[in-house]
Amino acid sequence: MCILIAIATGDNNVIFYQDGKMKIKVINPNTSISMTVKIGLAAQAVANPSTEIIACNPSMGPVSIEGHYDEALAVVGLLEEIRKGEAEGIDGYVIACFGDPGLLAARELTRSPVIGIAEAAMHVASLISTSFSIVTTLSRTRIIAQHLVENYGMSRFCRHIRSTDLAVLELETDGNAKKIITEECRQALIEDKTEAIVLGCSGMADLAKEISQEIGAPVIDGVGAAVKFVEVLVSLGLETSKVGSLAFPIPKLYTGILQSFTVD
Repeated sequence: MCILIAIATGDNNVIFYQDGKMKIKVINPNTSISMTVKIGLAAQAVANPSTEIIACNPSMGPVSIEGHYDEALAVVGLLEEIRKGEAEGIDGYVIACFGDPGLLAARELTRSPVIGIAEAAMHVASLISTSFSIVTTLSRTRIIAQHLVENYGMSRFCRHIRSTDLAVLELETDGNAKKIITEECRQALIEDKTEAIVLGCSGMADLAKEISQEIGAPVIDGVGAAVKFVEVLVSLGLETSKVGSLAFPIPKLYTGILQSFTVD
C-alpha cells in the first residue's frame, strides 16, 4: 500500500514522496512461464520507479489461450491469483490476455482496480487516433476480439481485426513471427486506412516499439497501457465500485474441485 507523505521545507516548498511501493500484480492467465517473463519485462519497462511489478501465472490451466474453451478454463486459475493478491496487499491488477478473461469476475473479488489489456489498448488507441486495427494471432480468436470491441463501445474506432494465423506459442518459437506481424500491421495501414495498430496478444508485448518505428504509426501494447491505467487509478485513490453489479460475491458453498472458492 502506498502512503503519500508531505514535508514542508523552509523555502515554502512542500515535497511529496511515497512511503512504500505501489504493487501491481500482472497476471498471465495461461501457464507458459516464458511468456509470463516476457509480459513482466514489458510491464516493468513502463512502470514508475515507485511501482513494484509482480508478474505471475496460475499453476493450472491451458498453456495458451486460443478460444472460448481455453478462456473458460483459464478463469479459475486467474481468480485464484486475484484471491492470493488480496492477501499480499496488491494495489491493482492487470489481466494480461487479449480476451480479458474473467475481468468482471475479478473485479467482484477486490476493491483494487483490475484492468484488461484489450480494454486498455483500445482506449489508448481511441485517445491518439480516430481509427485502429487489431492484429492478433489465430483467425478463430477474431470473434473474441470482435465481442470486446462491441462491449467496450469501440466499434466506431475499430476498422478491422486482422489475424496472422500464428499460434500464441509460435510467437516465441517462430523466427519469422516478428516479420509476419510487422507486415500485417503495414497492410492494415494501407488496406484498412487505419491510423493506429493494437497488438492482439500479450505475447506480442515486446514488439510494439520496433514495429511502430518500422511502419511509422502508433502501435499499442495492452500490457504497458494497462499498467499505466492501474497506476493512474491507484494514484487517484479510485477503487472498484462495490455498489451494484461489482459487489463482492454472495456468500455460498462451492462444491467438488471448486470447494476452496467457497465465499464465507
